[in-house]
Amino acid sequence: MAKKKKKISSEEKLSADDLGIVKKKTITKKKTSKKSSSKKTTTKKKTTKKTTKKKTTKKTKKKTTKKVIKKTDFIQSSCNVGLVGHVDHGKTTLVKALSGTWTEKYSDEINRGITIKLGYAEAAIDQCPNCNLIIAESVANNLRKSKKDQKGMCPNCGTKLNFKRRISFVDAPGHEILMATMLSGASLMDGALLLIAANEECPQPQTREHLAALGIAKIENIIIIQNKIDAVGKERAIEHYNQIKDFVKGTIAENAPIIPTSAIFNSNIDLISEKIEEIIPSPDLDHDSEFLFNIARSFDVNKPGSEIEKINGGVIGGSIITGTISVGEEIEIRPGFRSKEGKYSTIITTVESIYEGRNSLNSAKPGGLIAIGTKLDPSLTRSDQLIGNVAGIPGTLPDVQYSVEIEAHLLKEVLGAEEEIAVTPIIKNELIMIVVGTSLSAGVVEKIGKKNTITLKLKRPICALDGSIVAISRRIKNRFRLIGYGYLIS
Repeated sequence: MAKKKKKISSEEKLSADDLGIVKKKTITKKKTSKKSSSKKTTTKKKTTKKTTKKKTTKKTKKKTTKKVIKKTDFIQSSCNVGLVGHVDHGKTTLVKALSGTWTEKYSDEINRGITIKLGYAEAAIDQCPNCNLIIAESVANNLRKSKKDQKGMCPNCGTKLNFKRRISFVDAPGHEILMATMLSGASLMDGALLLIAANEECPQPQTREHLAALGIAKIENIIIIQNKIDAVGKERAIEHYNQIKDFVKGTIAENAPIIPTSAIFNSNIDLISEKIEEIIPSPDLDHDSEFLFNIARSFDVNKPGSEIEKINGGVIGGSIITGTISVGEEIEIRPGFRSKEGKYSTIITTVESIYEGRNSLNSAKPGGLIAIGTKLDPSLTRSDQLIGNVAGIPGTLPDVQYSVEIEAHLLKEVLGAEEEIAVTPIIKNELIMIVVGTSLSAGVVEKIGKKNTITLKLKRPICALDGSIVAISRRIKNRFRLIGYGYLIS
């Protein structure tokens, strides 16, 4: 989700540079003309002004045309593809190879070399009308024989590629302490690429945990990427492939294709984009129901020291679940803002802008990941303060819940731990962490009911629909580990 850049018109640029220079020259010539009484100076002065005016009109017209094309020609993404797997197995590098975008943008991520926040990128999927090759646009451009060759051409036969659809990528963190962030990202995914590095034994702890999370989120369209094959020999690659087959047997990914790749060397990346089109179709999207938006990010796009009159409102990012939204419409955000007293207040604001990546939209529908610029004070949205909230048309959102009842289903073993740990039943007064959509909360078990139901008193309220999928985690050795899933009853 790109930052909203300040736009400077051509007239402003000229008044700061070209017009200033012209003015200075004119004054100099005027003084000379007084002494010499030359008519030549007057002629030059008029010519200079006329030329400057012509340049200004031409540049302004060009800027306006570009803006209109940008808004009318862009087609919104229709599918969200997640990248999951153990830390340092190459998820962010693969996103870069498929889309041309490096999703690690924050200083902590760059310094540590790992994904900490959910990363977003978009890619156009194209098809060759001649040889029927299906390939991501960025991948096709990377396969050009020479940088001088025209972009957007088929790398096989040189025919102009036709646009097929646009997809968004959700780059989920792989570190064990960021499992809650990964679970939030899973709620936005329509399909997933499960990355497993060939230079490590399979499965690693978070490989197992992330695959289970995909099962909980009911994400069945999965492609397994056997990455980093450049780091091992042929025999080890075959041995590792067999480890993957044994690992996924009996799971949701048992029949998933396995593609050996080297993301860093762009090896077999073209096969991945082809398989995405085959395995992960765009889902049937609900455009007619009430607008419902899961907030997965929130931030302040203003630079320090910005002038007050030029400050942009706070931005919320995520995915539309149902309905549509347009610039100028009013939205409500729940549970909302937490005061110093610990109370939550619903927020009402207006949509000022809508973006997918760097592309401005007048309205947005389900599918893809978008950023919504609002009239909110940016102090309310900075540093992801509104993660876990939902947005909708005022008066249409579910009630804010401080206590919830969950139909719980526990796993046999704790996921994500190095050793095997059996999952014991949930007990009264136990602290449990839950993730519902993009919302994360912890609660104390107040009641154990019949038919696997538990009642939690939440420390942070949630706003979610009945029947929503809930991921359940328990604190084990100073880490919250995934122990089960459930469905929200009330």
